[in-house]
Amino acid sequence: MPVPRVWSSVRLGLSRVLSRTLGGWPSGEGRGMDLSGIYPPVTTPFTATAEVDYGKLEENLHKLGTLPFRGFVVQGSNGEFPFLTSSERLEVVSRARQALPKDKLLLAGSGCESTQATVEMTVSMAQVGADAAMVVTPCYYRGRMSSAALIHHYTKVADLSPVPVVLYSVPANTGLDLPVDAVVTLSQHPNIVGIKDSGGDVTRIGLIVHKTRSQDFQVLAGSAGFLLASYAIGAVGGVCALANVLGSQVCQLERLCLTGQWEDAQKLQHRLIEPNTAVTQRFGIPGLKKTMDWFGYYGGPCRSPLQELSPAQEEALRLDFASNGWL
Repeated sequence: MPVPRVWSSVRLGLSRVLSRTLGGWPSGEGRGMDLSGIYPPVTTPFTATAEVDYGKLEENLHKLGTLPFRGFVVQGSNGEFPFLTSSERLEVVSRARQALPKDKLLLAGSGCESTQATVEMTVSMAQVGADAAMVVTPCYYRGRMSSAALIHHYTKVADLSPVPVVLYSVPANTGLDLPVDAVVTLSQHPNIVGIKDSGGDVTRIGLIVHKTRSQDFQVLAGSAGFLLASYAIGAVGGVCALANVLGSQVCQLERLCLTGQWEDAQKLQHRLIEPNTAVTQRFGIPGLKKTMDWFGYYGGPCRSPLQELSPAQEEALRLDFASNGWL
């Protein structure tokens, strides 16, 4: 059943929003939100019996909240959101907002497969404390997700969202890149403020920056592995899984880029590439959670069907960090 204290605040706002016309939000609703900075995509802790461990979530956020992040992403890919119920997704957002300092932005992943479900989840997450909605591309019917279909989807969501919308392209998980032409069109919507691009194609990121330069539209790199390159071509920040364990170092890389200390930035970027690959492409969320345990946070188990690392995989993971001086 939905958590009562979350849903009690959602019902009124949801009914108000869904009663508006599609053009009901004032023009420029999202403009003015500065996304610049680093965001860890927070993991969802689970107990040994696969229940969401909200206490451990709050402990992790209290520790991470002491670092110079611009904000946090909850219910991104690293949050295992496809494995959570709707009520769990909302409760995670609510608990995160309560645990974080007020000056930290909270971006909540509200994407669902249908437009209607995404609108409802977006409105609900805004009601429980999200500052912006990060909306992943619907992908189950990826063969039919043309630019026209995706533009229609995101426009409807942005029209009805009470908070700014950030587009989210993560082809490694969805098998679908949000087309550049669709991004350019959507960048003109007053309530769409940016994109998190996790594809790793720096040429594409640069083209998006270039093509949207006349709009108040911001690009966030979706990984620490190409953060330096993304800053060099105009990105304003990054949503980086590695920041969950090497947060100070990822923020240091940001500062070096912003102050033009490119030689030092390059050296640091080189030392982050293997650890970043380990907790994203190579070992994924189980690898990230294992390193969190090593670095003083709670990682814990993943929810099935994701599996724990084998001893050999754990040793390889440790080597990727140790060989770069982090363990």
